[in-house]
Amino acid sequence: MEIPYIVTPRKDTGLFNSKIAIWLFLASEVMLFGGFFSAYVFLRLGADYPWPERTLPVLPGLINTFVLIGSSVTVVFAWASLKMRKWRHFQIYMGITITCALLFMVLKAVEYNVKFHHQAVRLTDYTVVEGHLGYEKENGEYVLDHHGRKIEENMIQIEASGLTFSTVRHHKPWVEELITQAEHRKSEIKLAADVKGRTEEGGRDDVVIAKAGEPLSLALLAKIREAHLDARAHNGALRTAGLRSEWKKAKTENPGKRGWELASAVNVDVKALDEAKKLLTEFSTVSFKVDPPARFDFKPRDVREGATQSRLRDDTVIDGKLLPSPMVFHYVDAIDFRHLAMKAVEKGQDPIDAVENSWLVQNHAFAREAWEWNKAQVAKLEAALLKDYGVDQETGKPKREPTAKERYRIDWKDFVAKSDGVDRGKGAIAVKEEFMGPDYKGREAKETFPEHFSLPREQVRFASKFTPAWNTYYAIYFAITGLHGLHVIGGALVLAYYLFFGRKMYDSNPEWLANRVEVGGLFWHFVDLVWIFVFPIFYLM
Repeated sequence: MEIPYIVTPRKDTGLFNSKIAIWLFLASEVMLFGGFFSAYVFLRLGADYPWPERTLPVLPGLINTFVLIGSSVTVVFAWASLKMRKWRHFQIYMGITITCALLFMVLKAVEYNVKFHHQAVRLTDYTVVEGHLGYEKENGEYVLDHHGRKIEENMIQIEASGLTFSTVRHHKPWVEELITQAEHRKSEIKLAADVKGRTEEGGRDDVVIAKAGEPLSLALLAKIREAHLDARAHNGALRTAGLRSEWKKAKTENPGKRGWELASAVNVDVKALDEAKKLLTEFSTVSFKVDPPARFDFKPRDVREGATQSRLRDDTVIDGKLLPSPMVFHYVDAIDFRHLAMKAVEKGQDPIDAVENSWLVQNHAFAREAWEWNKAQVAKLEAALLKDYGVDQETGKPKREPTAKERYRIDWKDFVAKSDGVDRGKGAIAVKEEFMGPDYKGREAKETFPEHFSLPREQVRFASKFTPAWNTYYAIYFAITGLHGLHVIGGALVLAYYLFFGRKMYDSNPEWLANRVEVGGLFWHFVDLVWIFVFPIFYLM
């Protein structure tokens, strides 16, 4: 039986099946992205921190907007070429459409790459510092780790004398990393004491699973883990059997009672089971000593540091002294006091005094000089706004005042202007810097940007790259643009299929292929429409 209306449209609606289907699908897509955009608006309005404004570079987003608009035009031309039975023209226009999709994704990948290499840190007083981390150096040369990579100056450094692993939860790549770091620093990680216990029901207590002095390895941890899991399964079965017996006994002795009324009478005597040599020894943790004590480097997100004892996210305990571990920026791109000022206002304090008494201004000459320059720029702006817009007669206040961003944020363009001795917004800024940030190589970096800007670890409240972990803004930005990117890839693959494998369909029934390209074009228009909303919301607002 032939399915009707695949090529020929219905007389009552003028639509064929696939067009109806794509409209239904696009309706669900509208609800999906509509939910994202609505969530963005409500989260922005209710944010408890200064919402980022005009944070993303506009030029790549603008280029991508025109790229998608152009591709929407060429996909229509490709469909029109099929309707006019011009296969060669279809190939050209569809090829341009797919090329535009690839260009869009390349620009988006560049933008993502910049975010993944851009560091931000929130200090304990809510001052925010943005920039690029430096790398460790010795005698003027970069220090390389055991993988031959430069070490970022953002690692938590601990002089470890002992390690205690969870036999069940230890993360294997981290264990391998610890072994490699110990070898790199000419140290050994050895089992601190014999791992022994009861491994068979009714057996003796002196069965040795592993001997003291054995080097740390995944195989050794796996052997101890297997003994622990066997013991836990055995003991669990015994406890279950004991509970079952106790419940039966309690029900017999307490007729008419049920559930929670019997609970107080149900108790498994674990000590009796142990004395009867039935319970096996569970090896939940295993300890190693580091000989001699050596420095280990950990990523901040992987470790909860302490003065004498730290803990990894897999519950590995590190005994040893926490080393200073400062965060060192190779270059600083921005200093943002907006969050600090917001907190000061909430406490009823003067935000200007709060900034001037902040740790950064008090301890870094560059930050202090930049803040004084910024105050002068704000004063000039206030005078200009007062002159241009005057004073409100009812309130007696100026009609226009500098924004919080203008008052409390000093970014790399301001550093350029300050270095050049000009007012804000009049620095020498090259177009290429819109893509990758400031062009350090094109300027005297020490005069323009603070170099080797050190922040003590105890002053760091939170640090992250510009990823979803940094704040809600970037979490939504990556969610929406990432999902949109998947739509671009999916749509480009479908259109590429029509381009490279549609000849057979074209030869058998050109109208059939034209209908499919029309449906693909409708989806492509939707992808373009979503980006037209994304661009102003994230890049311009």
